[in-house]
Amino acid sequence: MANPAMLTTLSASPTAVVTGGESGIGLATLIRLARAGYAVFSGDLRLDPANDAVLAELAIHRQVCDVRREADVQSLITTAHGVTGRLDVLVNNAGVALVKPITEVTEAEWDRCLDTNLKAAFFGCKHAIPLMKANDRGGAIVNVASNAGLLPRAHDPVYSISKHALVGLTKSLALCHSVDRIRINAVCPGPVGDTGMVNADLMAASDPTAMAEQFIAASPLARAFRRMITPDEVAQAIEYLISDAALLVTGTMIAIDGGKSLGVPPKGN
Repeated sequence: MANPAMLTTLSASPTAVVTGGESGIGLATLIRLARAGYAVFSGDLRLDPANDAVLAELAIHRQVCDVRREADVQSLITTAHGVTGRLDVLVNNAGVALVKPITEVTEAEWDRCLDTNLKAAFFGCKHAIPLMKANDRGGAIVNVASNAGLLPRAHDPVYSISKHALVGLTKSLALCHSVDRIRINAVCPGPVGDTGMVNADLMAASDPTAMAEQFIAASPLARAFRRMITPDEVAQAIEYLISDAALLVTGTMIAIDGGKSLGVPPKGN
């Protein structure tokens, strides 16, 4: 049974739910929000024992959540609301990559990509919005999209389709629920180092160093600074979008991609 004093403390804290919280951007977001005073509830397909100590120290609730299943997403959100009696923030972060020409994509791969990157955000918004509407101050939802949602990408068209659709969902729901004081925005990162997607690509590459350099070279600012974006830099943008500093910001896509989505980059070293 939970400590009554702890429950009282949690009920006084703004409450945030984050999906895909066991690695990369999600993990950085959990840690940042917990340190900022949020009661944080995290869901992921698998719980990584390597995170046990730091997340326990921050009193972050973790549960297994397959975001492709509505019941799992609903359970994560209702658990958070049941403990604290409120829901202030939802970060739809879970996502998967799919790098294939569309002629080689199977129906199962299409479903996995669209269900994880798009339908999961629909499930999250569907179950979070009614709880946020009950708050005097509404709430904030941040969808983690991609620069692939801002411009088409030839090497991963289905992934790009899923992120374009997520941007559309963000804008549409931001308009629908502005009257409810619910702000809905997106961050569009890339290339971000130390994430599940990038690490998987590097591990599968015959020359990981060359691939990392290729990621960096594709983004003019990343190339200029000779590094990828960090997960915490994206988490800082998420923290801004849910803060009072962004109280009148909704339907906005923040590109955290080192200028990759701007167009053809200038020549440089």
